[in-house]
Order: sequence, then structure tokens, then C-alpha cells
Amino acid sequence: MKDYIIHFALTFPEFRIAELQELASFYGFAVDLSGHDEKSPFLVVSLENDQQACQLVARSVMSYGIYELWGSGKTYEELHAGVKEKSSDKFDKYKNASFKFDFKTFQGKQSNRNKVKTIESFGYLEFDGKIDLQNPEEVFVVMEEYIKGGSKTPAHIWFARELQLSERSSGVIEKYDLKKRNYIGTTSFEAELSLVTCNLAQVAPGKIVYDPFTGTGSFLVAAANFGGLVMGSDIDVRMLNGKGADSNVKSNFKQYGTKENFLDVMTMDFTHNTLRSDFEIDTIVCDPPYGVREGLRVLGAKNEEKAAGRENDIFNGEIAYLRREFIPPKKPYQLASLLEDLLQFASERLPIGGRLTFWMPTANDNFEEHIIPQHERLELLHCLEQLFNMWSRRLLVYVKRDATYQGMTSNGLKEKNIKDFRIRYFQKFSTNGK
Repeated sequence: MKDYIIHFALTFPEFRIAELQELASFYGFAVDLSGHDEKSPFLVVSLENDQQACQLVARSVMSYGIYELWGSGKTYEELHAGVKEKSSDKFDKYKNASFKFDFKTFQGKQSNRNKVKTIESFGYLEFDGKIDLQNPEEVFVVMEEYIKGGSKTPAHIWFARELQLSERSSGVIEKYDLKKRNYIGTTSFEAELSLVTCNLAQVAPGKIVYDPFTGTGSFLVAAANFGGLVMGSDIDVRMLNGKGADSNVKSNFKQYGTKENFLDVMTMDFTHNTLRSDFEIDTIVCDPPYGVREGLRVLGAKNEEKAAGRENDIFNGEIAYLRREFIPPKKPYQLASLLEDLLQFASERLPIGGRLTFWMPTANDNFEEHIIPQHERLELLHCLEQLFNMWSRRLLVYVKRDATYQGMTSNGLKEKNIKDFRIRYFQKFSTNGK
């Protein structure tokens, strides 16, 4: 086993470990991440080889990169002693390579003068290669962690060789930034968490990815970035059509050069799904409608008795529902029921090992673990929280198991009969929902 150090981004620290666990699982190996501290951007891990290290981080969104660890210490004296003891056998391997030094500092800083002195203190490495600040063959990194508001000297120092930078370091978040996207709407999901969601769902090249609540296509765009073959549906044709041929869901794939990954989108009520029953979907990734910006609705008559017998109403000599401009009636629907439908659909359509990943809103004052919906064929792997003021949204990740899996089917959200999330949202959660 070899030691490596991962450099994390500071955003959404609670999502880091889950992402790495799923990436390791995707590539078929295990990694001990128990040393992780959400307050620190650095994590030392042990892996079998450099290939595993590169696979672990290459498509990560929550980390910047992974580095071959050469030594560590609480002082520079300890660091240098550790490097000489642990990694002296590596010095000659990079003796003639072009190189540069870089610094990763957390909660502190070094002046340029001190950086030069620090670099000079590594003279015992005896590198003879050219110093190349633009395109070096090797990058050596000094990582320093300070105590916030404490000493002006670092509390811990690591020295490492850059091994693999991540998707994040390649600028993927800036690339998919909503501010730069051709077509967005009020419900478009932010780029960073869309990409993380797809990593947790183990989206892979050539796999069919379905979003039953497509909207403006945020999750489909993110899935296409990882090679998924994407398709979606939405009850609102206006969201899919956008403002025309140059500003709709499909145009986003043209913008990002992923047209070949776009299968199609359909105007469809998910609760009246028309996909063939034998059409297998590898991954389902979505953000079900919360009913915040507008009430949650599905196809159907609000007053079924009043609507009975009107299927064949005639308008200007045509059956009304066959006219091009016909707008089908919609009725209110509860989020709890929608999530129950979603889990059932996933249990029928996903292959063994397929993932269902979606976001669920909860009021902070009445969240209980049993509220999370469960299905006997779906194992809940992760429940990750993005906290707002009075409410949260939780990312739920399920995997479909075979018939030997002894799970349970439950819907605490429905059983508890909490007040409609939309009502409580606009009341600023002033009522307890019980």
C-alpha cells in the first residue's frame, strides 16, 4: 500500500466522502476514508497503486487532486526528516525531470520571500532538471494547514508529488456555470451539485440516464459530461421547448458539444409513464418538483365526478382532447405520493446495481429518519443534507438489489401526513407541520 494525500474543495464538505466512496466502488476497489475531517481540505489515504489513486479522483467534483505523499510533519524539521526517511529512494527517479514547486495553504499564508526559503530548504532533493513554471514534467507541492486564528506557523505540513488533477481542476464547474448556459429557467439546478449527483449515481459512458422531471435539463447536461446517454420527460412542454430552436433543452447539448449523448426529451406526466415496460434504464437522476414555485400537479381531473363522461366532448366538430391546442386537465398531487411512485418505478426499471438518485426537501423542525421513503428492492446508500435556513434538501442515493435483498417498503413522509411543503415554505415554516 502507498500513501497519498487528497486536496478537497471547501464547498459542501459533507458530500466529499460519499463521492469518493462511489467513485472507488465504480472502479471496483475499496478505500478507507475514516480519517476525513470536514474542517480540513486535506486527507491522507492508502491505496494499492497509482492507478487506483488516479481513478479515485480523476472525475471528482469535490476535490482538486491527489498527490503521492513523500513526507509530513508538524514542523519543517520534522517534514524534511520524514521525506528523507520515507522517500529518499524516489529522488533519483525525478533527478533530471523539469519541475516546479507549488503551495496549498489552508487558513494561513506565506510571503513570496518565505516561499523561496521553503523551496531552497528542499535542496537535498538534488534535482538537476529545468525549473519550468508553465509545463513542468513534475509538480511538487507543499501543503500547509494552520489553526484558524492561531499561530503564524503551520500546525501540519505535507510534501507530495502531483499525481492526478480532478474534473474540478479542469474547470468543469465554470464550464457548466448557469450564468454561462444557453438555456436555463427558475428551477435549473446548480452545476456543482448536478455534477456531484451524477458521480454519486455512477453515471458512466454508454449508460442510459433518465430524468423524469427534466425541466431545463440540468441533470441531463451533467450526466452527458460523464458520457451518459441521456433522455428525459416533463409534464410541462414549455420547459422542454424553451424559447425556440436555439434556446431549449437540446440547445444546451449543442453548446457543450455533447449532442451525441442526447437521446430525446418527451412531454409526459411521470405518473402516467408511457415508456415500454421492458425498456431498461441504467440510472435515474432527478430533482422532483417540490411544489414551491407552483403547486405540484399531475394529469387528471380535480373533480372526477364532474369530469366523468366528458372524454368524447366535441369542439368545432372534433373530439376535444384530439385537438392540437388541447390542454389536458391537471389535479393537485402530494410530494409523498410522487416519491412513492418514483421508488416503485425505479424498482421495476433499473437493472441490479442500477442507481436512483434524487433530491427531497424537508422542513428542519420536523425531519425524522423514518420520513425517508424506502422500497424493499432499493437499498439507501446515502442521505446527504444541503442545509438552508429553515429547511433542507437531502440527496438520496439508492441502489437496486436482487431478490435476496431483505429490505422494507415504507413512506414515512406520507404516513406522517405533514403539511404541504409549499404552504409551509411560504409561511416561512412558522407552523410545526404536525
